[in-house]
Amino acid sequence: MTRFGTAGIRGPVESEVTPELAVAVGRAAGEPGETVVVGRDGRETGPALAAALEAGLASAGADVRRLGVVPTPALAFASRGRRGVMVTASHNPPADNGLKLFVDGVEYDRDAEATIDARIEDEPGPAPWDEWGSSERVDVLEPYREAVTAYVRDRFGDEPLARLSVVVDCGAGVGGLATPQVLDRLGADVVALNAAVDGHFPARESKPTPETLSDLSAFLAEGSFDLGLAHDGDADRLVVLDGNGDVVHEDTVLAVVAADYVRRSEAADPVVVTTPNASARIDEQVRAAGGRTERVRLGALHEGIARERREGGDGTAVVFAAEPWKHVHPAFGGWIDGVASAAVVACLVADADSVDALRAPVSERPYRKRSVDCADEAKSAVMDRLETALPEEFPDATVETAYGVRLEFDDASWTLVRPSGTEPYVRIYAESDDVAALVADVREVVERAIADAV
Repeated sequence: MTRFGTAGIRGPVESEVTPELAVAVGRAAGEPGETVVVGRDGRETGPALAAALEAGLASAGADVRRLGVVPTPALAFASRGRRGVMVTASHNPPADNGLKLFVDGVEYDRDAEATIDARIEDEPGPAPWDEWGSSERVDVLEPYREAVTAYVRDRFGDEPLARLSVVVDCGAGVGGLATPQVLDRLGADVVALNAAVDGHFPARESKPTPETLSDLSAFLAEGSFDLGLAHDGDADRLVVLDGNGDVVHEDTVLAVVAADYVRRSEAADPVVVTTPNASARIDEQVRAAGGRTERVRLGALHEGIARERREGGDGTAVVFAAEPWKHVHPAFGGWIDGVASAAVVACLVADADSVDALRAPVSERPYRKRSVDCADEAKSAVMDRLETALPEEFPDATVETAYGVRLEFDDASWTLVRPSGTEPYVRIYAESDDVAALVADVREVVERAIADAV
């Protein structure tokens, strides 16, 4: 049985992510003599699940260090040199929760998650009574905030945001415990919205989208601000808005941050790791800055970083890694960090004098994402057909098939077809000056493949 998805274990607490599961995961993840840090977001079910998790860890012999309510990147920061578990469902609804495992600041890879799954199936008993671990409360919030602040100051100067006015919508999530404080220390004039942690997410849905951020957009449009930022429930995601309240496309944000990291790098071979659904505008900006991009499956940026470090030659350095909404800053740490991203993006806006000036070099072509119904049991056969059918339909495209079927064209248009990992769909992503025509042509090929497979 596979309990892990693309971002740990996640689901409804009444039927899937139960206290019984939390005990089992803790007992499977714990080792005698190891120290494990445990944090949680602000969800109502967090205290009970964290207590169950800690019981499992301690009864396996691990020493537990309780961090309390923290952003996921703060838990990852605290897991350096040891293991960690975050109780969070990220941007999911309040009735959900989840468990995300870390080791030395990095999310578990697929092999490590498979090991935990296997141990749960084996139903290991507790360690001998006199080998159970200890538990104590430790604080990581202030050390984490100071570390982010120091990292950004080292890159941009002591008060890089002294001329910037920023609105941060924390969405009643745990980002309110870190991002406004870090931006304030960097000199920004900060207005924090929905900064009180509330696991019901009363202000808006936890997932920040143009629709759920309508109040933030209106607040920006009615005021006089340089920048808007928004987090999801656990502060690993970041959404950027301009002073007019318009959402900046996530791939444009990724492109400008990636290009800046490449330009500032002293490495002979600076690499940016991203995912198959990320826009070609990222490749364009990274190439122009003197670097290269490499892709890895969704939810596996840490695996892509490890691969490039393992396979790269002398002078290779992974300077940035990101998928839409989520960024890893390798010089700071190996985890996805929305708080660090908020500070870095704000500094780039301050340097450029405006969001519009920052995004001006990026070619922003129309983008579409569409879903085509496809039964889970047919997905494998459909994708096998598409690996042949799509290149035949578009013979002038460059083809990659490592993570779905991705086609790139000479004019920087591209499309990606991949199976959904959680729903009965095949996803089509496309970016082109004539994106409607491209999606229509690709969809026709996908529908034929589905019809042939059933």
